[in-house]
Amino acid sequence: MSHLDPERLALVAVGEPLTGAEQEHVATCDVCSIELAELEHTVAVGRSTMTLGELETPPERVWDRILDEVRSPQPAASEVGAPAPAGSPPPSAAPADAPPVADEQPKRRGGLRGGRMLFALAASIAAVLAIVGIWSFVRAPQSVEIASATLAAFPDHPGAAGTAQVIELSDGERTLTVNVEDFDESDGFREVWLITADASALVSLGELDGKKGTFVVPADVDLREYVLVDVSQEPLDGDPTHSGDSIVRGPLEFS
Repeated sequence: MSHLDPERLALVAVGEPLTGAEQEHVATCDVCSIELAELEHTVAVGRSTMTLGELETPPERVWDRILDEVRSPQPAASEVGAPAPAGSPPPSAAPADAPPVADEQPKRRGGLRGGRMLFALAASIAAVLAIVGIWSFVRAPQSVEIASATLAAFPDHPGAAGTAQVIELSDGERTLTVNVEDFDESDGFREVWLITADASALVSLGELDGKKGTFVVPADVDLREYVLVDVSQEPLDGDPTHSGDSIVRGPLEFS
């Protein structure tokens, strides 16, 4: 079996399966196995950029240069050597017992394959960049839950209950989502707090508008220290401190 077509190797590198015959050939052909490994590495590098955020589109001149290299004609055999000056003696004939001159055809074939390989490689890079660009555009920011809490009611607010969830985004920002149910909506407003385990310090995250809200956790707040999530009932008195009237509270449990 002859070598696999470079375009076929490029397609296999981006995910198309090999046929049985192709698998047998790649297993025994060093040339094709090396070319496939190089293409697969290129694809893997391209796919690894999916977590890097927004990608910069390469300038048009980059692709123009690649195509110029691929399309540039190979020098003909007659152009390789400079012409002999006028009047110079003709080259001496090779001795009868001299070894035959190597056939240039394999070299030309190798050059052609190299050019097609370069074009296939460029095409595979372009395909991977296109896939990565589309995926980066449509995918949601990657996030992971790092902690959660069940919020229990205080005696003055029987029947109230709630949950809290801490999410860390791909850029490192953390958010706290609080959901509180079955509480009396008295005059004033509800406020969300993070409190240390011994209640010696607390941080306000903001007002809870309705039953559910999401708040950004300040970067300098250590959640393993400020481990209690608290929702309080606050009067409209202009006092920014905690009223002492907690509706629900619970400790964070880390994933």
